[in-house]
Amino acid sequence: MIDNEQVEILLNDVLENHGYDFLEYSPASIKRRIIRLYGLDNFVSFAEFRYTVKTDKQYFKRFLEEITVNVTEMFRDPSFYKSLRNDVLPVLGTYPFIRIWVAGCSTGEEAYSLAIVLKELNLLHKSLIYATDINPSVLEKAKKGMFPLSYLKQYSENYLQSGGLKDFSAYYTANYSLAKFDESLSSKMIFSTHNLVSDHSFNEFQLILCRNVLIYFDKGLQHKVFNLFDSSIEKLGYLALGSKESLEFWPKAREYKRVKMEKIWRKL
Repeated sequence: MIDNEQVEILLNDVLENHGYDFLEYSPASIKRRIIRLYGLDNFVSFAEFRYTVKTDKQYFKRFLEEITVNVTEMFRDPSFYKSLRNDVLPVLGTYPFIRIWVAGCSTGEEAYSLAIVLKELNLLHKSLIYATDINPSVLEKAKKGMFPLSYLKQYSENYLQSGGLKDFSAYYTANYSLAKFDESLSSKMIFSTHNLVSDHSFNEFQLILCRNVLIYFDKGLQHKVFNLFDSSIEKLGYLALGSKESLEFWPKAREYKRVKMEKIWRKL
């Protein structure tokens, strides 16, 4: 079994050799992921595992993918998307141009969901969605806009519950076991790597979504990321978090006002 000290040694190696800082991630969750990967790949000793992570660039890609994996689905938490559709995006629709940042976008389900809502509100033509993730291999998948057909039944139900106006299948073409989403959606997206822990603000946005990413960070790191978002949100812009996340206890929280019941806040 891998103990806490070994986890710390490994994470220090990762920082020193690859430049990724996981030291302030929630210790229980990162340890669980490391132990899972160690077991999956049948390493005979921690020393062998450590050496491989340190020196094998190809294996490190796999390590990164497993450690940062972010479970996601289209229109996850339909009531959240309903609130975006009814309360947030119509306000942003009065702007000449809408810049949105989906931080920790994983394989892109959230960015595509957002693009569909924008399209139905006739706002996609004047919007740009910046979708970022720490993990280059999930971004490659996101760019393709292809999702397993077996997931689409659930996605379609979520879409309808979120106030979707069309037949969901109008947005994709089925190709064997995959659904490929329309390029009119991805043409309004920019995918790039961004590390919430170590990278800086890169633009000013009217809306930032970072959902179900911060649950893996400790409090200090969450506050650091909130400060990054704060410096990236225009006055009167919006910040949206996941269902188990909150601005509570962050010193600047009083400069934000909650929008209805959802985990959406508006910068005052």
